[in-house]
Amino acid sequence: MYTELSYDVDGHVGVITLRRPEARNALTFTTYRELEDAVRNAAVRCLIITGADPAFCSGDDVKQIMAGGEGARPAVTNLAPRLTPAADALLHTDIPIIAAVNGPAIGWGMELSLMADIRVASEKARFGELFIKRGLCCDVPGIGRLAQLVGRETAAELLFTGDVIDANRALQIRLVSRVVPHEQLLPAATEIARKIASNPPLAIRKLKNGLRRALDPDWKELGAWVSTSLAELFKTEDHREGVRSFLEKREPHFAGK
Repeated sequence: MYTELSYDVDGHVGVITLRRPEARNALTFTTYRELEDAVRNAAVRCLIITGADPAFCSGDDVKQIMAGGEGARPAVTNLAPRLTPAADALLHTDIPIIAAVNGPAIGWGMELSLMADIRVASEKARFGELFIKRGLCCDVPGIGRLAQLVGRETAAELLFTGDVIDANRALQIRLVSRVVPHEQLLPAATEIARKIASNPPLAIRKLKNGLRRALDPDWKELGAWVSTSLAELFKTEDHREGVRSFLEKREPHFAGK
């Protein structure tokens, strides 16, 4: 059914696995569509999202999504401002989501982990909001959830510097709930998922909806702001330099224009 991810069900638990290991599970337009479809059509009591080793998700596929047409991203620049469909599905589902972070979660990969209710990390996990290195702002979870988890100052440091942190640092700042040996990651995430799935599903959905009401911003409004901001930033020379330097494997030189 899917070409860039798999969806497996065991009892009341579903597991979505990103499957582009040769590209460190970088996201293409196809991956985004399949991820949205898998989440919207899931009929389980708990979802686990993970990646095929060696990475959780390295973010957008730069060559496909960022490098076409002088840095333009058609999914952002040619549409009315909005929350992207995959983010909309993840942020509005009433199914609890656990991110089993098995390796680097970079860029939108970190955003993906932030959209989960619970993050369990392998000792090999890495986290980084690298959007600033491409002359861009992050997506809505980096703005709407990161500071809730780690505090405003630490969130600002991660967003403004683009630094990548390891699993132990992520645990220290409460970005993840626990760190486990790599081979125990999926069993640990599955144990939590089964415990959640064994509880009354209607009450679980009410609780998730209550957390959303109490803590989350207006995702659609924030999504429109992010989309508008990205449309502006994709046109900048700094963004083009960020992409070029990545593809040419050199340090970027930003001009502020």
